[in-house]
Amino acid sequence: MNDTHRPDLTSWVESANAPDADFPVQNLPYGVFRRRESDELPRVGVAIGDRILDVEAALEEGVLGIDTPARTAAEACGAPWLNGLMALGPEYAGALRARLSELLRAGAPEHAADPSIAERLLVAQREAELFVPAEIGDYTDFYASVHHATNVGSMFRPDNPLLPNYKHVPIGYHGRASSIVVSGTPVRRPVGQLKGAGDEAPTFAPTRMLDYECEVGFYVGEGNAHGEPVPIADAERHLFGVGLVNDWSARDVQAWEYQPLGPFLAKNFATTVSPWVVTMEALAPFRAPAAPRPAGDPPPLPYLWSDADQARGGIALTLDVLIASRRMREEGVAPARVSRASFTTMYWTPAQLLAHHASGGCNLRPGDLLASGTVSGPERDARGCLLELTWRGTEPLTLPTGETRKFLEDGDEVTLRGFCERAGARRIGLGECKGEVSAAR
Repeated sequence: MNDTHRPDLTSWVESANAPDADFPVQNLPYGVFRRRESDELPRVGVAIGDRILDVEAALEEGVLGIDTPARTAAEACGAPWLNGLMALGPEYAGALRARLSELLRAGAPEHAADPSIAERLLVAQREAELFVPAEIGDYTDFYASVHHATNVGSMFRPDNPLLPNYKHVPIGYHGRASSIVVSGTPVRRPVGQLKGAGDEAPTFAPTRMLDYECEVGFYVGEGNAHGEPVPIADAERHLFGVGLVNDWSARDVQAWEYQPLGPFLAKNFATTVSPWVVTMEALAPFRAPAAPRPAGDPPPLPYLWSDADQARGGIALTLDVLIASRRMREEGVAPARVSRASFTTMYWTPAQLLAHHASGGCNLRPGDLLASGTVSGPERDARGCLLELTWRGTEPLTLPTGETRKFLEDGDEVTLRGFCERAGARRIGLGECKGEVSAAR
């Protein structure tokens, strides 16, 4: 916690002061943008209200000082992705965030002396094209929600929902980085091998069980050398920030292919990420204890245990999933919120995921993405995918228009939202992660 978290701070960017604003001056997430329909190169920006502060413009304006950590951090933003800033470590990213907080606060001397500075520094978000915020070299998806794992296991193994290793080891798989797309990109229904329980042989056809998965993504900041594990006490230092992740899944393809090696084509066709990365520093007021383990559960092995992580390794982050069918949008019906879950229920903390990933000597690199896996809670309306919400299609979901859904249909638009709020702190948000399903080729 530091001066940037003060709940009384306001900004001269008026839209940042709205009570429900995702991007008040206490947040200041990083992303990559350019003006829509321009030939500009994408560049790093910082969200403030409904505007984007252009970091390159701030450098040119001379408001980041000379030979300061903030200026060094801004100069690392010269490429069209955040990897350079991520690699510098939390001190430099924090210095830039602190300086931008001063610059964007109500009463800032630079703005008071010359209000026209706003025109030179800011771009309206509605006029900007946003990009995947980092050059993601590797993407790993975990399975960190015990409620999600138990629900899914109950459908296939009702007598033994959780496999024996689940409470000992963070389970994950390596996803496909090349098919990660930014929010707003259409997602084409994939084709694959399908084989129902009564089918004699598989067929090759469009998936009939297309699903979303509401997840949180953690971007790696500082990497580690090949062969050198990351102690859990140091793990959070290697986390730069968080975004929203929709791990689209073809459940019928997955059911046929996943044995014996796990997810492959059922999940490699598209993964959608939100455009803004909220720094771990901005999340400081919303840290929470790790979820308590039920009596009788095995304690984590020493390399996964830290008293500090157990005390503050969780994040009080609320996640919403909204669905709007094509018909709903045509009739002007607002998207329907179908679930709300809390990240505080996760069985494994972000630090445990990173420490486990690097424990065998795997070298994580700046910009790598570690996703949490579907975030589900114990309540029915906290289930983070349709596989759980409709219990594999046996309990269809009803939309406001009367349409029902077992799984997603062409034209459906899925929106993930995330926010943090608590008494004594300013609410901050992660923005949106949105994708519309288009028909298979």
